Amino acid sequence: MARQPVVQAASPLVQDEDRDLRPQWLSEMVGQRAVYERIKIAIEAALKRGEPLGHILFDGPPGLGKTTFALCIPRELGVPLQIANGATLKAPKDIIPYLTNAAERSVLFIDEIHRMHKSVEEFLYPAMEDFRIDLTLGEGINARTINMPLKPFTLIGATTRTGLLSAPLRERFQMREHLEFYSVEELAEIIRRNAVKLRVQVDEPAALEIAARSRGTPRVANNRLRWVRDYATTKANGRVTLSVAQDALEMQGIDSLGLDPQDRKYLETIGRVFGGGPVGVEAVAHTMNVPPDTLIDEVEPFLLRSELLVRTPRGRRLTQAGFQHLGLPMPSQPHGMLF
Repeated sequence: MARQPVVQAASPLVQDEDRDLRPQWLSEMVGQRAVYERIKIAIEAALKRGEPLGHILFDGPPGLGKTTFALCIPRELGVPLQIANGATLKAPKDIIPYLTNAAERSVLFIDEIHRMHKSVEEFLYPAMEDFRIDLTLGEGINARTINMPLKPFTLIGATTRTGLLSAPLRERFQMREHLEFYSVEELAEIIRRNAVKLRVQVDEPAALEIAARSRGTPRVANNRLRWVRDYATTKANGRVTLSVAQDALEMQGIDSLGLDPQDRKYLETIGRVFGGGPVGVEAVAHTMNVPPDTLIDEVEPFLLRSELLVRTPRGRRLTQAGFQHLGLPMPSQPHGMLF
């Protein structure tokens, strides 16, 4: 078995409470099978050739497994891992220590890579392509540029906002993998496995109920499983039956589709305040007093996938299914104002 990677940067990514539930090896992962197969082939080829794995970009809504893939890959390769967050990379000097400390064939994982400053992005181009960086020494007429070679490494990026990455950066990733929402059965399997880890008895109908209300997202499923476990511990002698799961989730305001109060407030704001739309997301965010990025990254993806909401050139608009789910009448004429 390959040796464990060395995590060289303290990060909540590997210190949060999910670490006990997070798969440690690719073979332990549920779902994303097409992505899994392609990654396994690339890993096996790199190991056979003794070369670094090609750079990989993972994109998709939060909680679908981008970080899990990024943490499992170096473990499969048996190489060290460094972790950085794009929000902290504001200038080339911030990324230089990661690049110069990178061991042969090691992995550098940059989460939220879309939040890197453009100067850092451009600084990475030669590092990704030629395994070198260009350093400027001195100032003014005394300034000179030197090329510093780097040890061949693999860059893994994760983003929820692919559109914010420049085309030159996207094109430097040999593999670009989009993660899809999970099926109810895949989430139910995750719940079954993690119920064992959490030492809680979950009946099969209850596992399916929790899965159906988890927005197609493993992270959400794990969080809801924890809450249902707590509820069962105090209200039902520790066993999670279907009725216990339903009561627990209803106490949290989770409806039959898995929408939470913030999801419904978003839909209701568009439906009641803006007549169903179309309306700009900034106007909705201002009305709800939440950041637009929260709505774009965390709320909208599942609503779009569930066909409760559509994006149009003029803004967001509720669908007929969205009005029906809220119990609101369809307007006779949709509003045409874009805010």
